[in-house]
Amino acid sequence: MLKPLANRVIIEVNKEEEKTVGGIVLPSSAKEKSQTGVIVAVGEGLVTDQGTKIEMTVTVGDQVLFEKYAGTEITYDGKDYLVVKESDIVAIVD
Repeated sequence: MLKPLANRVIIEVNKEEEKTVGGIVLPSSAKEKSQTGVIVAVGEGLVTDQGTKIEMTVTVGDQVLFEKYAGTEITYDGKDYLVVKESDIVAIVD
């Protein structure tokens, strides 16, 4: 499994619906990128220049909302993930 470094997290992005409410099938070019997902791995936390460690506020399994153009998309073992900094996470969804 992937292990993020410092203040980064790995998110399994939720899939968007391929049909509209009216049943129209959307082509992949018309679909917007989802901004929600589940955290599958969390880094150790950020270490400041003074040597103080800032603990992560999110944990594995959290459902989160992240910024629209945040992170780096990767594929690992046939699954798509997004690697983002904790600061790119806007909210934890209950």
